[in-house]
Amino acid sequence: MFSVIITTLKEPKTLPKAIQSVLRQNLKDDFEVLVVGPGRETENIARNFSKKYTAVRYLKDKRQGKPAALNLAFKQAEGEILVLTDGDVLIGQNSLRHLLQPFKDLNVGAVSGRPVSVNSRETMFGYWSHFLTAAAHQWRLKDNYFPCSGYLYAFRNIVRNIPEKTFAEDGIITSIIRGNNYQVVYAPEAEVYVKYPDNFRDWLKQKIRSTGGYVQKSETNPKKTRTFRQEIKDGLILFFTYPKTVKEFFWTFLLYSARIYLWLMIFWNIKIKNKGFNDIWQRVESTK
Repeated sequence: MFSVIITTLKEPKTLPKAIQSVLRQNLKDDFEVLVVGPGRETENIARNFSKKYTAVRYLKDKRQGKPAALNLAFKQAEGEILVLTDGDVLIGQNSLRHLLQPFKDLNVGAVSGRPVSVNSRETMFGYWSHFLTAAAHQWRLKDNYFPCSGYLYAFRNIVRNIPEKTFAEDGIITSIIRGNNYQVVYAPEAEVYVKYPDNFRDWLKQKIRSTGGYVQKSETNPKKTRTFRQEIKDGLILFFTYPKTVKEFFWTFLLYSARIYLWLMIFWNIKIKNKGFNDIWQRVESTK
């Protein structure tokens, strides 16, 4: 048996589609779907599904952030394998089968899926999302030490609790799995479709949170898997090979400039000002 945990916050338009994308998977295994989030609207959506699908359960969190919601779900989940995803993404057809297949190897402790951007490549921010997901894909293909993608990943049910003020819970969980002498592998066929920010304000909010989690001061912080120097080095090949037009080369240049600014903001907000969880974790409206 496995458990799918969907964390959500004020996502009434996307949550039903996210739940349905799980239920439509062609799987013979027993599974449950735990929808975790606050608010009457979220509860109503989950309970409406549970009337038809007994596998769906609703867990009400106290709106203390995603890590706290996950800790609640960890206590309730009955599956031997936990699949984590979000209420604003869609899991591709047969993606769960590809995500779960590697667990037949008892040495495998976690498996990461592959985020795929649904934004148009014809806009600058859409192009940025395609470039960065392609970079992450290449990284996971060639590097044995990578964090699982928070949009879709699975791991053996051995994680009992994570720090509730962490920015990068996917990195923490990946580190815990490796710390228990398990392998972490990548399943590129396990696609999850993601809408990324379409303006610079939201882009910066999201990236400070996700990228900043890897430099966050914490005794439980995983080994640093992202640094500014490494990012520039690994991205040089894509800088010259990924753009197809003069316009895309220009957008790539702007993206690298934005990433430099991002790392400066991370250093200033997290290292210098020592901002906490509530300051950094802000809702990104344009991804909903």
